Amino acid sequence: MNQQLKTKLDRSFKLTQDLVIHLDETSLTLDLPNLPSNRIASQLWCIAGARESYTKAIETGGWKGFSCSLTTPRVKQSVLAVLEATHKQMNGIDFTDLSSMQIELAFDLLEHEIQHHGQLIRFVYGNALTFPDSWNQRYTV
Repeated sequence: MNQQLKTKLDRSFKLTQDLVIHLDETSLTLDLPNLPSNRIASQLWCIAGARESYTKAIETGGWKGFSCSLTTPRVKQSVLAVLEATHKQMNGIDFTDLSSMQIELAFDLLEHEIQHHGQLIRFVYGNALTFPDSWNQRYTV
C-alpha cells in the first residue's frame, strides 16, 4: 500500500507541474473575477509550501510547521523550480518502512495537493483558460 501512496503522490505532483507548464506566466496573476479569491500564484505558493512542510514532516516523523521557500510565485520558472525540487525530495523518501504517523502525513500531503487541483480547475474555468492533456485525461475537464 505504501508504494501505491507514493505512486498517487507522484501522479498528483506531475499533474500540478503539467498545469504550470501549460499556463502562461500572466495566468499566474489571475483570480476568480467578481468573487472573493486569491490568485493562481497563491494557490501554487500554498502547494509548494505544503510539499516542503509535509515532506520534512514525513522525513522526520512529525510536523515541524508550515514554511515556503517560494518567494516569487508569479514567476513561472521559480514555481517550476520549486515544484521540481519538492517532487525530487518526495521521490527520495523510502516509502517501504514508514511509521503510521509518516503514512498519515503522506496522505495529508496527497489530500492537500488534490484539494488544490479542484480549486485550480475553478480558476482555469473562471478565467476561460485551457487544461493540459494530462488534466483532460485525469479529470475529464
